[in-house]
Amino acid sequence: MFQGTGSDVGKSIIVAGLCRAFAARGLKVRPFKPQNMSNNAAVTADGGEIGRAQALQARACGVAPCVDMNPVLLKPQSDVGAQVVVHGRVVGAASARDYYEMTPRLLGAALDSFARLKGEADLVLIEGAGSAAEVNLRQRDIANMGFARVAGTPVVLIGDIDRGGVIAQLVGAKAVIAPEDAEMIVGFLVNKFRGDPSLFDDGLRFIAERTGWRALGLIPFFAPAHRLPPEDAVVLDAARADKRGGVTIAAPMLSRIANFDDLDPLRLEPNVRLVMVPPGEPLPLADLVILPGTKATIADLAFLRAQGWDIDLFAHVRRGGRVLGICGGYQMLGRALADPAGCEGPAGEVQGLGLLDVETVMTGEKALRVVAGICLANGAPFSGYEMHVGRTRGADCARPLLRLGDGREDGAISRDGRVMGAYAHGLFADDAQRAAWLTTLGTSSGLSYDATVERTLDELAAHLARHIDLDALLGLAR
Repeated sequence: MFQGTGSDVGKSIIVAGLCRAFAARGLKVRPFKPQNMSNNAAVTADGGEIGRAQALQARACGVAPCVDMNPVLLKPQSDVGAQVVVHGRVVGAASARDYYEMTPRLLGAALDSFARLKGEADLVLIEGAGSAAEVNLRQRDIANMGFARVAGTPVVLIGDIDRGGVIAQLVGAKAVIAPEDAEMIVGFLVNKFRGDPSLFDDGLRFIAERTGWRALGLIPFFAPAHRLPPEDAVVLDAARADKRGGVTIAAPMLSRIANFDDLDPLRLEPNVRLVMVPPGEPLPLADLVILPGTKATIADLAFLRAQGWDIDLFAHVRRGGRVLGICGGYQMLGRALADPAGCEGPAGEVQGLGLLDVETVMTGEKALRVVAGICLANGAPFSGYEMHVGRTRGADCARPLLRLGDGREDGAISRDGRVMGAYAHGLFADDAQRAAWLTTLGTSSGLSYDATVERTLDELAAHLARHIDLDALLGLAR
């Protein structure tokens, strides 16, 4: 099990790289994360949902993702509450305190999934969540030491030297966790190192002496990681548009932004300048504005208006600019949104942006399915997935954006053809579909996205193999 001294220390990427490295040795490898918190989710073939990181890790193993790889998923809907997903299905919503009371039952669900994965694999690589040293949450923890102790899994602790203070991170973790938990840790990794590695030899020795844990590797910063789909919205805080020329595509960073990996293929396109617009900044002049998905549509519509982005969007449309709404963003573009049962927050109804002649009513039933078909706006094929609550109806639905393979239609197009929306995620990951959009915007695609992800996973596996003793890791596994 790979735990971290904090969030965003590189656990997900390291596990993905090790999945690819050990799978390349001919082992049957499976990823596992007992509890995840993320609004960036993936749909499994059996109609469930799991964290996006576990879907990437499954891809690194060369297998299809399944709900057992992430049996408990929390999807934040507010600062104090989240939707709870167990074995791929929504079981309700809970405040942080209420969830804390649920964890003994959820640990059983995690152990059931872990047992099934062990039964089909030679090696299971487990990812922890957040920090292993959150002692205030330890009593009912199922994400880190709470799981490792019950499951009997040895732990490798990961520290991040790039943020500074890695010696204190690792030695401090040993100082605050219970001795019984510390005994589960068999070694540590220092991640994101820059510079001459020999200058940190004394640091590794100091950590090993103070903790009694084995130094398993010093991992240099892996710059190509930006090509892989991120899971945590924290990466958006550092988003910058550093390209010039080509076309400009802008997307506001909503407070509960979800499935923002929809935009990753555009970020990697050489002829696209993707601008992730942080709160407090105006939408820039752009060829296309994308309203992304959100876990709380009505609340994020209010957030959008509070930033003044609605005014910017109306000006963009008056200038002849194009708009695409994806999932929650599609719902915002309509005339009205109603959530009578409080599916995503307090019950109520609000006025939408009115750029599409449609209305949305939130429903308790959640659509989770893999989809494919034709985009009616450009004639190109697409593949993706649906993950939403709500039904959208209205005059503009007579001009659907997508026709699915089963004959169903999805989305709407405005009368002038410049404002569009649909529920399907993943459109831009499809090379043919992305190329068609870029052609409409007056440029061309220079990227094969799937090939880029595969190549990067191979490079990551080779990078970790150079700096971690993989044989030692296998020797420590039980």
